Amino acid sequence: MALPPYASPVEKVWFWVFRIFCGLVLLFLIAPVLVIVPLSFSSGSFLTYPLPGFSLRWYEAIFTSSAWMGALKNSLIVAPLATLLAMIFGTLAAVGLNRAEFPGKGLIVALLISPMVVPLVIVAVGMYFFFAQVGLLNSYTGLVLAHTVLGVPFVVITVNATLQGFDFNQMRAGASLGANPMRVFFTVVLPQIVPGVVSGGLFAFATSFDEVVVALFIASPTERTLPIQMFSGIRENISPAIAAMATILILISTLLLVTMELLRRRSERLKGNAA
Repeated sequence: MALPPYASPVEKVWFWVFRIFCGLVLLFLIAPVLVIVPLSFSSGSFLTYPLPGFSLRWYEAIFTSSAWMGALKNSLIVAPLATLLAMIFGTLAAVGLNRAEFPGKGLIVALLISPMVVPLVIVAVGMYFFFAQVGLLNSYTGLVLAHTVLGVPFVVITVNATLQGFDFNQMRAGASLGANPMRVFFTVVLPQIVPGVVSGGLFAFATSFDEVVVALFIASPTERTLPIQMFSGIRENISPAIAAMATILILISTLLLVTMELLRRRSERLKGNAA
């Protein structure tokens, strides 16, 4: 919001004071994250300031380490699969809940989003005992399903928000023209809610890629994901290699945020064109 040309001196002062204050708050919030980045380029063997020198040795150590690369491989297997399943189940759930009215609808919505509310360690313990009964512990399948459960609430919420401006009469129009429900969904509904689906998928991917508590309970030593590897490194041997991997994750998170912002703007443009 720009400062109007007819603003009084008091309004101009408040305008700049407010923005400086917001900038300082933002700096306070992101400073702990930014501090990690220079440490990843340290030539020393410990996380210390001032830096003894500049080096890329820790990035080389990550990309030449079988442990780090194995953990990255596992994360790149689990996170995309969990994201895909979360997008499918979350989208179907959001569309169904928006279309139908039935007793207990609020309870179902509460159950769907409960993984976001219930403490993660309680969710992890519950999954551990349930998966132990059905034989899904220490398997990629169990880990993918567990991360899917954690990602579905994000997709449900974002798709539900997108559907608030959707005119369901379009579905009736498609059906009246002879299209079956599947074709109506893929040709009428899905193209308009894609920003919400993808945004929820990005949140689900970030959740899975960064999740450590549930993975500690479900995964076996051969399915160590990247967060587990980082957690183990912090416990056993704190080295700048962890800072290097954290810097890479910060870059990935930044790209995800930029993508979500672009999708948000696209969704607003679509709503504007529809109006």
